[in-house]
Amino acid sequence: MILENPYIEVIAVCVIIIISYFFNLFAKKTNVPSVLMLIFLGIGINYFLKTIDFQLNIDLQGMLNLLGIIGLIMIVLEAALDLKLTKEKQPLILKSFFIAFLGLFACAFSIAWILNEYVIGNFFQAFIYAIPLSIMSSAIIIPSVVNLVDSKKEFMIYEGTFSDILGIMLFYFVMENENSKVVEITGNVSLNIGVTILLSFLVSYILVYILQSIDQKVKLFLLIAVLVLLYSVGKLFHLSSLIVILIFGLILNNYKIFFFGKMRKMVNKIKLAHVLDDFHVVTMESAFVVRTFFFIIFGMTLDLNSLIDLNTALISGGIILVIYVIRYILFKAFQIKSIFPEVLIAPRGLITVLLFFGIPQAYQFEGFNTGILLYIILLTSIIMTFSMLAKGDESEYVAELTFEDWDDLDKEIKELENKSEETKVS
Repeated sequence: MILENPYIEVIAVCVIIIISYFFNLFAKKTNVPSVLMLIFLGIGINYFLKTIDFQLNIDLQGMLNLLGIIGLIMIVLEAALDLKLTKEKQPLILKSFFIAFLGLFACAFSIAWILNEYVIGNFFQAFIYAIPLSIMSSAIIIPSVVNLVDSKKEFMIYEGTFSDILGIMLFYFVMENENSKVVEITGNVSLNIGVTILLSFLVSYILVYILQSIDQKVKLFLLIAVLVLLYSVGKLFHLSSLIVILIFGLILNNYKIFFFGKMRKMVNKIKLAHVLDDFHVVTMESAFVVRTFFFIIFGMTLDLNSLIDLNTALISGGIILVIYVIRYILFKAFQIKSIFPEVLIAPRGLITVLLFFGIPQAYQFEGFNTGILLYIILLTSIIMTFSMLAKGDESEYVAELTFEDWDDLDKEIKELENKSEETKVS
């Protein structure tokens, strides 16, 4: 059965967004990740459509890739706009970076060894498949850690974001340097990161300056379009363009730090504060919608029959065990005193799916059971869910912790506006 009435599709989209909103409310009350509920909703929708013999005239795989790219940009931007940079947070940022960096490489080599022994005969090919499975999902982490105390929440946001960026970079560099030596790959990676960071700062300063200079009200989605354009062009030139998004968000949210000395004269604090407030809302809402449809469509594309295989279950279990053992060792090595529930927050999701389906034909292994991918995504999310449920709400004032910075921002805006009025009167 095929329905061609567009109103049915509009109703379906609206109902999905409303359900996702209530999933978010339920997640805040129970610590059950909304992303996990969206995946299961997608699975349910798929089986329901099959039951009534309903056919979708939509390329779900193509939509999944498109939503994944846009979702990644919006989620990283949303995270960057939530992060305050201070000297006190420097140890936390460095610690999260090194844990993400070492965890990525340790997991990639360990998982590659398992896949090479039991699934894929070629180690290089196994390593390519291992990288997506080694990347933590900031798309799942960011909306799931809202009930943690600020220090733990910020640590997880930084670690998830760093894991995304480093994982994407490693994935593409490995494929592009198959026959290169380790020294050459290291040099290429270092050069790429250096060039990308320099361009990111230059572009970010220009965008922030232009943003506060635009008088028209319609400008936020213009800026988002520019960021998506920069990200896409950067990917075509094999740059780590996710860094552009991260640095822009950090500069916009921490303009007092980055616009120093004579550059402070370039900043209109009142305009920029208003823009920051509005931009935060737009990115948060956009990320919510994109994340909703990405994980529902992902759920609709899953084949649960791939899970009915003992060998697949055992291999997946071994990989998951390796992930948490490495994570536990790193937390102890960096002398993190309170490791619960962070040590169990290591979900795989959006980036894992994007990179897995982005493996070129030349490197694909026909005998790879996608049940391994499905097992790892579902089980790591479920483990995170139970750890969050066991921990409970770490703050009696979650709302104040979440919006504290924006209350301060509103106060600052009012103070600046009052000073401006006093200046005009005098």
